[in-house]
Amino acid sequence: MSRRTSLRGIAAAVGLLLTGSAAAPAQTTDGMLSSGPPAWDANHDGVYTCEEWNSFADRAFTSADRNRNGKLDPTEFATVRKIDPSLADADFGYFDENQDGRITRKEFVEKPNAFILRFDRNGDCRVTGDEMNAANAPKGPQGPTERPRDRFH
Repeated sequence: MSRRTSLRGIAAAVGLLLTGSAAAPAQTTDGMLSSGPPAWDANHDGVYTCEEWNSFADRAFTSADRNRNGKLDPTEFATVRKIDPSLADADFGYFDENQDGRITRKEFVEKPNAFILRFDRNGDCRVTGDEMNAANAPKGPQGPTERPRDRFH
């Protein structure tokens, strides 16, 4: 066997390996679910509602408002980020509606929840397991699975 034939064989094998690994889609989980579902499902039925979020947000606000003035400053807001993994990346500016450097209870509690906005497919202010699964489902083939046949074959 010549050196040239040997190199062609190696190149073909490497090509097949690269093609095979690229064809297998990676199974990923939505970043919002990476630490598990949110803890604010009050009745533990697996359905996350706006009412449950509002109740949780109200309690989180009360817990973070250390000086009890009805407003959160950036230092107090840092406590909010530690309350639940779903709030770990919460942005102060998102909640500070009027951009005055303070977040009122109304601004915090009434702001739409990013989790509900992301997963509530039908707009009923309830996120079900089916909606979360649908968001993580593969989005279909990433290209044609086989070459389309022309009319002569």
